Amino acid sequence: MNIDVIRPSELGKAEIDAWREMQHATPRLGNPFLSPEFTVAMGEVCAEARVAVISESDGPIGFFPFERHAGGVGAAIGAWVSLCQGVVHFPGAEFDAEALLRACGLHVWEFGCMVDGQTWFKPFETLSQESVILDLSRGYAAYLEELKERSPKFLKTTLYKERKLGRDAGELTFEFAARDDEQFRLLRSWKSAQYQRMGRPDRFGRPWVVELVERLHAIDTPEFAGPLSMLYCDGKPVAGHFGLRSDTILIGWFPAYDPEFAKYSPGLVQHLRMAEGAAAAGLHSMDLGIGTGSEYKEALRSRGEPVGEGCVRRRSAGAAAHWLRNTPVRRARQFILDSPALYGAADKAMKRYGRLRERLKAR
Repeated sequence: MNIDVIRPSELGKAEIDAWREMQHATPRLGNPFLSPEFTVAMGEVCAEARVAVISESDGPIGFFPFERHAGGVGAAIGAWVSLCQGVVHFPGAEFDAEALLRACGLHVWEFGCMVDGQTWFKPFETLSQESVILDLSRGYAAYLEELKERSPKFLKTTLYKERKLGRDAGELTFEFAARDDEQFRLLRSWKSAQYQRMGRPDRFGRPWVVELVERLHAIDTPEFAGPLSMLYCDGKPVAGHFGLRSDTILIGWFPAYDPEFAKYSPGLVQHLRMAEGAAAAGLHSMDLGIGTGSEYKEALRSRGEPVGEGCVRRRSAGAAAHWLRNTPVRRARQFILDSPALYGAADKAMKRYGRLRERLKAR
């Protein structure tokens, strides 16, 4: 087995074709965050982005996208925004995690949303959660019937608010894949304001994230696209979402809405319309990401898929130093996640901090 580390821009047509073949051969690897398009786009905005091309005598058998930072500390590529991570590989391929890190010049590799089935990383997993999946494989009507059985009160309330929004604010229309740059900027401004209200770091406060999503939004091919979905009342945008899709799955990434319409829950209406649009486009499912603490995700879900978090460390001094710096923080975070009371208290504290920050800014 041979491992060559290159920059994403150095991937050639043969490598990209092999990458796609691997994704098609194993459906769980078909996530857009594991696509060559996402890796190449990250390479254009992140100087630390790399790809390990894992080959045998007859060609590549796997691709491992990652970021290499100072001190041999590695991270999943685009880790701050990525919702799916791991090695893309042909069925039956096996890897040694420590040997892979050594070839990549890493003492440590951290992951936060590991795709299921990566057995070589499983021993290093410290937290397992579930990603929320909406099953659209039998069409939107079938999904809606299942939702009515699972979450009747949620569906009834959401549809009532949808009708009321239409009566009060004007006719509702929806566009699954809008190309308007101004509306994309509007969605990002809504999302930034939401992050601030919640006391969370603003993803769009980082120029590289803005450049990344703009690059991804410009791609529209059968295998990969960055659709901007928008919900309108009387032609006025009231909610939207930017995500990534492959030819089978849509990933929920950046949903937001105009706070002026908050009492109508336009974000929930948007999610139902988006599921309908995804099914009409021939997609089999929607992945809304980890559902911990999110009532609306739990209401919408058809099933869950395992998502792992953890850290691979080689037997080296650099890895030992990283363990001493980071393990106490990880353990404290997991303790909070495992306790509903503590998780709720932490969430409320972050929201109070966000409201205080907004008041201070307004002075």
